[in-house]
Amino acid sequence: MLEISMGIKSLFSFESVSKIFIQTIVTNITTHFYNASIWGREDYLYNTCMKKILSLLKTKWAHLVYFFAFLLFIPVVIFFSFTVGLAMGEHKLQSLVDADISNIYENDIPEDIASEEQIDFGPFWETWHILNTKFVHSTATTTQVVEDQAKVWGAIQGLAASYDDPYTVFFPPEDKKLFDDEIGGEFSGAGIEIGIRDGFLTVVSPLPDTPAFKAGIKAKDIIFKIDGKDSGTINPTSAAKLIRGKKGTPVVLSVLREGSSDPIDITIIRDIITIPTITSETKDGVFIIKLFSFNAPSSDLFQKELQTFTKSGLDKLIIDLRGNPGGFLQASVNMASWFIPEGEVVVTETFENKRPDRIHLSQGPGLFGDNTKIVVLTDGGSASASEILAGALRDYNKALLVGENTFGKGSVQELIDITPDTSLKVTIAKWLLPLGDHISIEGIEPDVLIEQDFETEVDEQLQKAIGLLQQDDFSDLLIAVPQDL
Repeated sequence: MLEISMGIKSLFSFESVSKIFIQTIVTNITTHFYNASIWGREDYLYNTCMKKILSLLKTKWAHLVYFFAFLLFIPVVIFFSFTVGLAMGEHKLQSLVDADISNIYENDIPEDIASEEQIDFGPFWETWHILNTKFVHSTATTTQVVEDQAKVWGAIQGLAASYDDPYTVFFPPEDKKLFDDEIGGEFSGAGIEIGIRDGFLTVVSPLPDTPAFKAGIKAKDIIFKIDGKDSGTINPTSAAKLIRGKKGTPVVLSVLREGSSDPIDITIIRDIITIPTITSETKDGVFIIKLFSFNAPSSDLFQKELQTFTKSGLDKLIIDLRGNPGGFLQASVNMASWFIPEGEVVVTETFENKRPDRIHLSQGPGLFGDNTKIVVLTDGGSASASEILAGALRDYNKALLVGENTFGKGSVQELIDITPDTSLKVTIAKWLLPLGDHISIEGIEPDVLIEQDFETEVDEQLQKAIGLLQQDDFSDLLIAVPQDL
């Protein structure tokens, strides 16, 4: 049986078939050519060869079939290989994209990405390739190699910027460190909070007693040059890099100020910036709490200042939020809870149908009511959490707002770590005050509008607030509470 099997295998192998076929043809044709030359019969070759060929076709047809099948098989294999290779090439790009996304999300692609219509990443990778192969730096004197990871960070920054929201920003490692230093409360620089307003790089607020404040920088100043470099197209993070620097070194900000058509060059000497949280003082029978930021410890510090106010026996309170750029939402809710009855709405986060609205209620105890006269001071540097606290107290008829329009930052940001050394600050919601009003870009208009004259050392807004609190008819100045609140 083994010999029969091997014989069959040998019979049907291509090598055996081709060898037998070729040897047979060569042997027969050679023999008949020889015979023809011997006998001199001219038709012998033709007739005999044709008969032999027909005989071979009858006896060796199986071998011929295998031979020609193999000849046809070669182009089929080539065609098939080309087609498969082309298909794999077309899908290679998307496979790479999917692999990158999978790596970012630990091999778990979010459902909202997986279910969406296929996105064409072809132009992105084509641009990546062109830059890799053709780019030559136009200003560098030596060849600069851009690391692939830096390109990825830049692409993510562009993705965040495509949402056209000044508060949605991706922080690569260097920028994240700057941001963390600022949150930490100490760094070397000028001491200003900056943001984008109407498309321009704008001062939100100069921090009190900082180089910027002492040099005359004001809230809502538009910064169009930093040390002579145009800053009209850069984001706040990039601007912060240029403004910060070694203690004792100068930085020149060219600003445009409301009411003035001429630019102003202001030289600031950098220094170590330590951001305070809260201070208090008593003046003319009024207890004044100056709140600089809504950071993590601010709620507890504010409570301690209220305890000091209670022990003082005074009934007049000023909460100074001027120049306060905001901070943690929960801190503003906690502070408002001391004045607003427990269970009442302080602020609502609306997510534009992405998810249900989140309502933040007063946690109580609402101790400071009708027997306490309260003024909240605001200006163009009062933003975010400052606007929440000021707006909530006014909506509940608990305080009179004095000063200038607030900055107008009515949105909520969440800080998300993308990697251990990068993060994304993304706008996730908008604020709604208790009456349902959105904090628009124009800000909250105070009940008593008074602009501060910075040419004088007198704090006119504070003096006005003290004067109002000392009036016997102060309660009549408060806005009546709407019936539906």
